[in-house]
Amino acid sequence: MPHFFRHMGEQVKRHLHGLLRPPRLGVRCLVIAENPGKPAQILLVRHTYIAGWYMPGGGVDPGESAQAATIRELREETGFECLEPPRLHGFYFKRGSRDHVALYIADSYKQNGARAPDFEIAEMGFFPFDALPKGTSPATRARIAEIFEATPATDIW
Repeated sequence: MPHFFRHMGEQVKRHLHGLLRPPRLGVRCLVIAENPGKPAQILLVRHTYIAGWYMPGGGVDPGESAQAATIRELREETGFECLEPPRLHGFYFKRGSRDHVALYIADSYKQNGARAPDFEIAEMGFFPFDALPKGTSPATRARIAEIFEATPATDIW
């Protein structure tokens, strides 16, 4: 019986921690490469610290707007610079947390030289929206399907 109570105590402690910490805001950026006669391609990154492929993004710093965070994270993770402000596509609740994610779309951008893998990003690449790499996160797949395949939109990340 003591093990059961210790386990329950840990569960309660984790739950309370989740309730007491402030919600966080994250951003993701959908970078689209249009090639006439071919399916659009999506820029994805693979991190060194988590499995799978994701749209570039990260957390919004104190005093920073979500749009500014999107521009910064895109530059830091990929070396791409927005030539025009990215446009807000949607705002999502991250299931299982108190956090939210703002998704922006970058239509106009340029890359400032080749970017070598580093401590955060293991690799990046453009992939056809209809042939994403194995391990692409479910949330990334869902957002891409909403945008390119007109699947019903949701507000859950």
